[in-house]
Amino acid sequence: MSQELISLNPDLQKLQDEGYEVEICNGYLMVHSVPYVNSLCGIAIGTLVTDLTLNNDQTQRPGDHQVWFAGDQPCNKDGNHITAIGCRSATQTLCEGIVVQHRFSCKPKDGYSDYYAKMSRYIEIISNQAQAIDSSANARTFKPIKSSEENSVFLFTDSASSRSGIANLTRKTAMNKIAIVGLGGTGSYVLDLVAKTHTLEIHLFDGDEFLQHNAFRAPGAPSFETLKKKLAKVDYYAGIYGEMRRGVIPHKGYLDDDTVNQLAGFDFVFLCVDKSAVRKLISDFLHNQKIPFIDVGMELEIIEDQQCLIGTCRTTLSTPEKFDHFQQHVSLSEKGVNDLYESNIQIAELNALNAAMAVIKWKKYCGFYQDCYKEHQSAYAINAHQLTRDEIDIEEPT
Repeated sequence: MSQELISLNPDLQKLQDEGYEVEICNGYLMVHSVPYVNSLCGIAIGTLVTDLTLNNDQTQRPGDHQVWFAGDQPCNKDGNHITAIGCRSATQTLCEGIVVQHRFSCKPKDGYSDYYAKMSRYIEIISNQAQAIDSSANARTFKPIKSSEENSVFLFTDSASSRSGIANLTRKTAMNKIAIVGLGGTGSYVLDLVAKTHTLEIHLFDGDEFLQHNAFRAPGAPSFETLKKKLAKVDYYAGIYGEMRRGVIPHKGYLDDDTVNQLAGFDFVFLCVDKSAVRKLISDFLHNQKIPFIDVGMELEIIEDQQCLIGTCRTTLSTPEKFDHFQQHVSLSEKGVNDLYESNIQIAELNALNAAMAVIKWKKYCGFYQDCYKEHQSAYAINAHQLTRDEIDIEEPT
């Protein structure tokens, strides 16, 4: 992908054609072998790094005027720091394989028109001092760079993570295999969120077709022509997210006693079903297989005299280390309260909220977000606008 991106963009190609050691990795543009003067008045070699602003893998005007630098702080030929570039020093891992020590700022009046203008200007400021000591010091080495770009799950570069400086963190969600069981309202929003992560394979399990009522509690906006096709939900969603990434794998059919073993070997499962018997079957299997999972659910009821809904959105995490709480918080019996959610009430915002709660909890489990309490149970009460946590792994402060 590195060389392909370079060839698609004239500003990046110009850097390479002029002999700079250009590499693109995880949404970052790097120029290697930039000579600079260190504090001992010696000549050293460093790397300039900037995030790429892309659209359809075409470079846009750089999002900011700053760059990172891997190496010591560049100096003038006399060993004093270069004042033409502002510098903040702190070692930072941008992503695997890219560790920088400094952040530079040199902002022209009108900004930088493209990445050639941006990178060549910083190279000029830094390398001129090295050339004042040794005229042969030159960042134009014409040395070929072997691409280190991994086989990404995405069909285009994840420039959002590099732009935000969290490309290294996103790798924490790169599980091998996760499953989403149930692609109703909540399950479809779970897919929408996890599809943007670096998980290698996302397996979809559902036996239903994508019909007109589904369109009103799912992400996106299907056309009337799409609805007429009556596609299987797993195929409909695999087609949508297959436009963005690899590894979305559909499994058409319901899980039962004979097929639940298809979940063996998964790293994590999102359980998004509304039938208690199915939930019990799958959760028992996952507990026995020591597979961590999150179960989601909503309990809603109508207030007849006020003609409004009340209820809760629930997220329950079960892990091999802690699962004894599951039956206390999750309904595993078909006998229960009058749950109007099973009547297909159209409440997309609650589906989205429930899915977001589940994915945030999963990302906490992965270490992407800090998790101070490590709660395994949380619930949002709609009418009270109250979010509660329970089943925590540490002692709460008094």
